[in-house]
Amino acid sequence: MLLLLTLFLTASGGRAADVSPGLSAGDDGTLRLVGKPYRGIGVNYYDTFVRTLAEPSRTNYEAGFRVLAGLGIPFARFSAGGYWPAEWGLYQTNRAEHFARLDAVVKSAERNQVGLIPSLFWLLSTVPDLVGEPCNQWGNPKSRTQAFMRDYVREVVTRYRASPAIWAWEFGNEYNLVADLPNAADHRPSVVPSLGTPAARSARDELTHEQIRAAFTAFSMEVHRYDPHRLIITGNAFPRVSAWHQRAEKSWAKDTPEQFAQMLAGDNPGSVNSLSVRAYDTSDADRLGAAMGVAAQVHKPLFVGEFGVPGNPTPESRKRFAEILRRLESEQVPLAALWVFDFDGQADDWSVTATNARAYQLEAVAEANRRLRRAASSRLTP
Repeated sequence: MLLLLTLFLTASGGRAADVSPGLSAGDDGTLRLVGKPYRGIGVNYYDTFVRTLAEPSRTNYEAGFRVLAGLGIPFARFSAGGYWPAEWGLYQTNRAEHFARLDAVVKSAERNQVGLIPSLFWLLSTVPDLVGEPCNQWGNPKSRTQAFMRDYVREVVTRYRASPAIWAWEFGNEYNLVADLPNAADHRPSVVPSLGTPAARSARDELTHEQIRAAFTAFSMEVHRYDPHRLIITGNAFPRVSAWHQRAEKSWAKDTPEQFAQMLAGDNPGSVNSLSVRAYDTSDADRLGAAMGVAAQVHKPLFVGEFGVPGNPTPESRKRFAEILRRLESEQVPLAALWVFDFDGQADDWSVTATNARAYQLEAVAEANRRLRRAASSRLTP
């Protein structure tokens, strides 16, 4: 199935267009694919690279991409590096082999014409642990942490920027949720020395909003050095309902709508040309309209990087899933991704495949994409 070609022709009205590949943000904040307005719903394929990074024989992502292409599901968000520091061992000792395995994932997506959103630094503590610094060094432009980030960005972006499979670049996963916590000492990163973490944590492993924003800004500037076109994503969740008060006074007081808007925009700063949130329950879905309002104000498209419902299907869980998907469509969210496709690590509760009990979610996403494509085609019809 020529999925990416179909999307290209749909976006360009059936005509070839001299534009860069992947997603971008228009000057008015419209999400664009190959230069034309776009809406789509993909999946998180979290370990498509992590699995083969751990075991080179695990190349069954090829079959997964074929499933996604067959369903017309246009893209997959995935972790483009290890989760724990120990999972970066191959990169540190045999960089050529590390990238050979990542090359194979990208080539597989190209063959199956599925877009990719690589998330480069999934776990916030991993890079600082690798270079022997506390986590707050994400906020220091002269740190070894930021130097490692810049090196990996350069290697990854320059290696894959010509690939039509790459749709966007993402920094990491939900760093904003730990920023300025009033009880931050209780939520420091995990200590698992056997997986490469230090033996202890300190207050220097607690992050502030200023520090994560500095990291996001440095990342976006480094990506744009090599790829000025594609969408850049922080990977954030919705701001906590008390995020403004946490930053201002380390309290759990509830933010006003204006404070929410300030935090959502501020946590996706500067040349980060998108807004990133999650939608796991009705309270998240209820905030989508406000988030779309902020997106319009700051001229950045909204990405719901994760949404879904866990567990074996029941009438209630099916209803909740259908409602979240309905709200994504009715609020005209331009981009969203189901959590999570074909992930053995969450096989009992979250993993969705074409054959397991949660297959209905994949089918519903496929049908939603068909509706979005029909709507796009009707707008292009004279």
